[in-house]
Amino acid sequence: MPRMLDVSQDVRAEIGDEEADRLLVGENAPGSYDCTSCRTPGDSEQERTSTVLFVGEETAVLAFAHATCIPSQVVQVAEDQLQGAVRSITGEEPPHPGASRQAGGPEQAVLGITSGLVLIDGELHPALVVEPTAPIARPGTTGNGGDDFLPLLIEQGFVPISEVSHRPTTQLHGWSVLVAMGQLHAVLQPGTGGGSPVAWWQAHQPLQVTDGWRAAANKSHTVLVFAAPVGSIGQQPREDLLRDALERAAARGRLVAATMPLAGT
Repeated sequence: MPRMLDVSQDVRAEIGDEEADRLLVGENAPGSYDCTSCRTPGDSEQERTSTVLFVGEETAVLAFAHATCIPSQVVQVAEDQLQGAVRSITGEEPPHPGASRQAGGPEQAVLGITSGLVLIDGELHPALVVEPTAPIARPGTTGNGGDDFLPLLIEQGFVPISEVSHRPTTQLHGWSVLVAMGQLHAVLQPGTGGGSPVAWWQAHQPLQVTDGWRAAANKSHTVLVFAAPVGSIGQQPREDLLRDALERAAARGRLVAATMPLAGT
């Protein structure tokens, strides 16, 4: 029986027209499935379903998701992460905050990300706080040229903020926060030349977020993303301490922010 499948051009290019057509007519697609994003049951015979292709260095895994949770797309993931998904998620929580390499960054600088809820105007907002572990130099420069992390982000559309009492209203076009398999996988930025999104930050292991964070993100469909230079925030064990650190960084002119749509649930 034909399936109500969405197969994006990027997924079709990876798996080939023949395989894509077999999926659409129901030969290789399951009727029922567990959504790779929200982990609840779905039925490709009854509701629109996205094909999501996770691609590692040597392995590729085709998964299915509610079209309302995540669009059909190709997601680049680390090979060990993908192998872990194949073995199924064990539920073990990875180290927090997570760290990964900045795509395209000089000397592959390491970015740390912490998730938390930030209270603004009486409402809890899901937030990610990004802080590198070392100064970020502008690509192409050599030697000790200082820290260009904030100027580089401002050029991408992030906005400097002087206080955290107001919700950032700037939404970055083409950027998104990817939550798949029920965990935080990546922050995506537009690909060059209008191509597929690429990972600006990607977790070595998917990061567990709290139920409260996921509920707030699902309600607003957006995530607040704050960023500060190395040494501005630090690893704060509680959300109130994280908020205090954000306020101090903002007061010193060392904080930028933007909102990004949530991809997944």
